[in-house]
Amino acid sequence: MFGLGLPEMGIVAVVAILIFGPKKIPELGNALGKTLRSFKEGVGQSEDEAVEKEKEEEGQPKV
Repeated sequence: MFGLGLPEMGIVAVVAILIFGPKKIPELGNALGKTLRSFKEGVGQSEDEAVEKEKEEEGQPKV
């Protein structure tokens, strides 16, 4: 995962706990998950719109 091994991920986790505190980590994870889900949905919608636009352009005669 991004070239990080278990020791490196452990160090990152310890630093995150020291900076944010153990009570804030789940809230940050939840917010990150919602953000990624929203981004993924937005990208999926834009891809759907692009496909629909291509289909519309194929159906119209070229000038």
